[in-house]
Amino acid sequence: MPDQRSRTGVWLAGARGSVATTVVAGTAALRAGLAGPTGCVTEQPGFPDAGLPAPSDLVFGGHDIACTPLPKRAEQLVAAGVLPHGLPTAVHDDLAAADAEIRPAPLPGPRTSQADAVEAIRADIIAFRERHGLARVVVVNVSSTEPVPRPHPAHTSAADLRAALAAGADVLPASSLYALAAITAGCAHVDFTPSAGMRIPALREMAEEAGLPYAGNDGKTGETLLKATLGPMFAARGLRVSSWSGTNLLGGGDGETLADPAAMASKTASKQRVLAETLGHDVEGEVHIDYVPALGDWKTAWDHVTFEGFLGVRMNLQFTWAGCDSALAAPLVIDLARLTARAHERGITGPLGELAFFFKDPVGSGEHAVMSQYETLRAFAARLGDRR
Repeated sequence: MPDQRSRTGVWLAGARGSVATTVVAGTAALRAGLAGPTGCVTEQPGFPDAGLPAPSDLVFGGHDIACTPLPKRAEQLVAAGVLPHGLPTAVHDDLAAADAEIRPAPLPGPRTSQADAVEAIRADIIAFRERHGLARVVVVNVSSTEPVPRPHPAHTSAADLRAALAAGADVLPASSLYALAAITAGCAHVDFTPSAGMRIPALREMAEEAGLPYAGNDGKTGETLLKATLGPMFAARGLRVSSWSGTNLLGGGDGETLADPAAMASKTASKQRVLAETLGHDVEGEVHIDYVPALGDWKTAWDHVTFEGFLGVRMNLQFTWAGCDSALAAPLVIDLARLTARAHERGITGPLGELAFFFKDPVGSGEHAVMSQYETLRAFAARLGDRR
């Protein structure tokens, strides 16, 4: 039996997507000494004493509707310039091992209720944990962004939700099925997307009843990271921002998903919320998201900011951010899996607001200034490592 004290499962919803493939390949590269931890927050000073599971202790599995094996997906990402040449060959065994643990995503349908789908997801997670002798499993949602769900009376309490599901009703979006499965399997949960996930009140109640930690929402990897950094600068300097407009150009699966106006509404809401929180007032301007297939896994954000200085003098800031989405997201997913697993080990429950640094719209925290978030994160890491 493998040592259960440190081995940690990471169950990925969307396990054959670009982000998940980069997570698995990148972790294998770290384990083999083929790459350094660039972009991994938890490998910076102040985190090694937190008692986090090492990258070598992470075991991957998950669900997906896609059928392309991870070794092939990794080759596709090499061709797209996301992964370095030669890496899929060098870590082929790790990719194949993770792929062997990916199961078809259970989908509700005419013969499968949402309760049945949750039970199937739960059973796959538990079997994964037992098969590998894992101390715990963290369920991480890295799947496509969903439209904002319609409110339902069953969302308001755990009792109402249980009753609705037992009656065969379809009341939850797909992301929340995974959140519920995580709860019933006794797992911590991380939502790296802006989808509903654990934010439905009934699920939060159930997670806290079960004594489980959870974190989210919507990983902060690009334009919003800059907003969370520059917004406090303007506020601290006493420069009043009048407008902040942005255009985001996205390729790849994320861009294709966000071409749907309903899905885009979920994304833009989380991107805009940070401004009012960091500036202390609303500003004019909107975020526009355009799908450009030729960009592939790259995203470009162009922002135009107008602000007033002394004596009302009007000025502006313009910036362009061009980044590789999977390369920016993957190390944060690894960080979150390690931190959340350790929080679970330490018996910390409920929303992990201390992980707000990683998210556009953090649950459990109203803080959006990135450096304040970072200091909170460092204090949390010290708390995780405190042996008293």
